[in-house]
Amino acid sequence: MTTAIGSGPGRALIAVYGLFSLAAGARAGVQIATRFGEAPLAYSLSAFAALVYIVLTVALWRGARRLALVALGIELAGVLVIGTLSLLDQAAFPDETVWSAYGRGYLFIPLVLPLVGLFWLWRRR
Repeated sequence: MTTAIGSGPGRALIAVYGLFSLAAGARAGVQIATRFGEAPLAYSLSAFAALVYIVLTVALWRGARRLALVALGIELAGVLVIGTLSLLDQAAFPDETVWSAYGRGYLFIPLVLPLVGLFWLWRRR
């Protein structure tokens, strides 16, 4: 029996991703509009993270399991790669992204969230 991925506790996951879409998107928008020249890589990565969060919000809401899995994989890879690079090469990241230092600026939620999402999708198959 297949259960909708956006039902029950999945609604909380949708809400969190929706909130992160707004937070990351607003932050990236302000940074790109006002200080893009200071840290173009970091601000572009924050905008990319916001886009991934938007895709995840919509995919979970619409029950698009395959798209959600792909986006969760991208998110997890992004958090791990950008998190590691931001710690190893701080000069390349003069300002934080959503995924810098594994999401330290967001209480490490960006590191935990894709794991929760993958667990949720695995449980709902």
